[in-house]
Amino acid sequence: MFFTRSRSTLPTADGALPGRSTRPFPLAERHLVLDAPLVTDEVPPGLEVALFGLGCFWGAEEVFWQVPGVWSTSVGYAGGATPHPTYEEVCTGRTGHTEAVRVVYDPAVVSYADLVTVFLEVHDPTQGMRQGNDVGTQYRSAIYWTTPEQEQVARDMLARYQPALTERGFGEITTEVRPAAETTYYYAEDHHQQYLVKVPHGYRCHSATGVPFPQTP
Repeated sequence: MFFTRSRSTLPTADGALPGRSTRPFPLAERHLVLDAPLVTDEVPPGLEVALFGLGCFWGAEEVFWQVPGVWSTSVGYAGGATPHPTYEEVCTGRTGHTEAVRVVYDPAVVSYADLVTVFLEVHDPTQGMRQGNDVGTQYRSAIYWTTPEQEQVARDMLARYQPALTERGFGEITTEVRPAAETTYYYAEDHHQQYLVKVPHGYRCHSATGVPFPQTP
């Protein structure tokens, strides 16, 4: 992914690639690490879904599947206009998607605020349409909330994090915050799922700021 270059301006809906009506590739049934279902459009009772974009999804997924209380993860494309895109199409910058991690978690074990803290601390939410050397709309920072409570937590935490970033010389947070209901999440190709299990020495992009999330007084 280091060598991928795509546009840094989101396409209009009319200018996006047309896509297709169904997923153009098969997916495995089980998560390679967590041994949970990989495709989890319907989650078990008591579990919730979080959806984040934080740069290259290979390393991002690895971070979240290690969090206690996370039941399953997958990588895919969110926030765009092209239905059922392929990775190659997303890389053109003409689908509008960002690389995303879908996290199914048990809120009795790990809170949404805990997941947002992980999200903020492992990438740089101030870089706009890039993350480190990965440049383009597919690498933008994003939170797609699935409940009003998630939205409130996310916005409050971004507001609390900004002064800490500013104090350390970083710019304004550029994280896109939108309801997940406004965007369809499309699963990425099977070889991208749990990629760093399949390729243990594969590419990881963690452009972390090194700024910890402020502790509650």
